[in-house]
Amino acid sequence: MKIPKRIEPLVEAGLVDAVIRQLLSGKEAMIYVVRCGEETRCAKVYKEANLRSFRQSVDYTEGRKVKNSRRARAMAKGSKFGRKAQEEAWQSAEVDALYRLAAAGVRVPKPYNFIDGVLLMELVSDSQGNAAPRLADMTLTQAQAGEYHQVLIRQVVRMLCAGVVHGDLSEYNVLVDSHGPVIIDLPQAVDAAGNNNAGAMLARDVGNLATCLGRYAPEILDTQYGKEIWTLYQSGKLTPDTALTGRFEQSDKPADVAGVMREVDDVLKEEAARQRYKLAMGQ
Repeated sequence: MKIPKRIEPLVEAGLVDAVIRQLLSGKEAMIYVVRCGEETRCAKVYKEANLRSFRQSVDYTEGRKVKNSRRARAMAKGSKFGRKAQEEAWQSAEVDALYRLAAAGVRVPKPYNFIDGVLLMELVSDSQGNAAPRLADMTLTQAQAGEYHQVLIRQVVRMLCAGVVHGDLSEYNVLVDSHGPVIIDLPQAVDAAGNNNAGAMLARDVGNLATCLGRYAPEILDTQYGKEIWTLYQSGKLTPDTALTGRFEQSDKPADVAGVMREVDDVLKEEAARQRYKLAMGQ
């Protein structure tokens, strides 16, 4: 097929030899199957911000760090340069997340290059070499649904241990190759420690998986992995190998507000004493 204009820089750089076909048109990008030497890969061409149905939101971008101070100021002001920088940061967030998660052992497509808003990465394929189906397009047995659910819950845990929450995980963002589920589409991934919405997003991600797979294995609908996982993470007890039960018991024990206030009062008194000592010493 004719080479799309956005992929031309990759052809000129010798990274892509031919475009075989369009694979998918999603809410945020166009996906093409491309040939790179002897390998078949895919090129994700991000849509311009005004053409995407998925809009950036402070819920997702909160906590993301911008190393370049000039870019950060421009993004805060919303100038033309700032909007362009914000769009580039949104796109590169997926590349960063892919490398970070692959290193943590999460099953995600392997990234190769990112040039001018085009991400060149592994084509997740089935045993015949065809593009792997989305979880949403499959019909499962009860046993398969239970197995995939457990695999995906472990992947969510491994992601969180790497400091990442997907933020938009559902049956439409999971491919299934010959080895099982592969998680895709990560430009909206959030920093678990730096984003106040991370806990709610993780609960929604886990809930989406339960709703999808619970159609085939109804027992999944009774699990509460989202609350269990986030509570363990917040307490510093979550590891990639933590045993999970799928159950969560909300503590009914009332908060010790008086105790907390006593601790705060003690800290304030200590600080006041330090300040008096400094004044007495002429510091």
